Amino acid sequence: MLLQLITVLYVLIAIAMIALILMQRGAGAQAGSGFGGGASATVFGSRGASNFLSKSTKWLAIAFFAISLGMAVYASKTARQGTVDAKPDLGVMGQPQAPAPAAPAATIPTAPAQPAATAPAPAAVPAPAPAAPQQPAPAQGQ
Repeated sequence: MLLQLITVLYVLIAIAMIALILMQRGAGAQAGSGFGGGASATVFGSRGASNFLSKSTKWLAIAFFAISLGMAVYASKTARQGTVDAKPDLGVMGQPQAPAPAAPAATIPTAPAQPAATAPAPAAVPAPAPAAPQQPAPAQGQ
């Protein structure tokens, strides 16, 4: 339960970091151009959004890396505690399956027999007609 809560917190921090990084302006951008002029100074204080966004990003990054390190340590400890004979947790795939019902004996269907006299004869392909000899085109301009 605790690990699931930490994982949800981890994902939320990652999403917040992405949003804060995308909201920051680049080095060559005009002040507040992404927020519609000078409106960012009134929303985030007199220094603008850069100070607030950079500090928030810094603390979210620290929390992100701390949770990453903690989850890695936890995973390595739980991996060491398992014995050689222990089976891996397969989740839903590890549940015992009910035996499959016995399949009925396979029968191959046969087509009804047709008498040879009533079978239609294959259509005869007519031989191609000989092509007419080509005559040379009349010369133009004479």
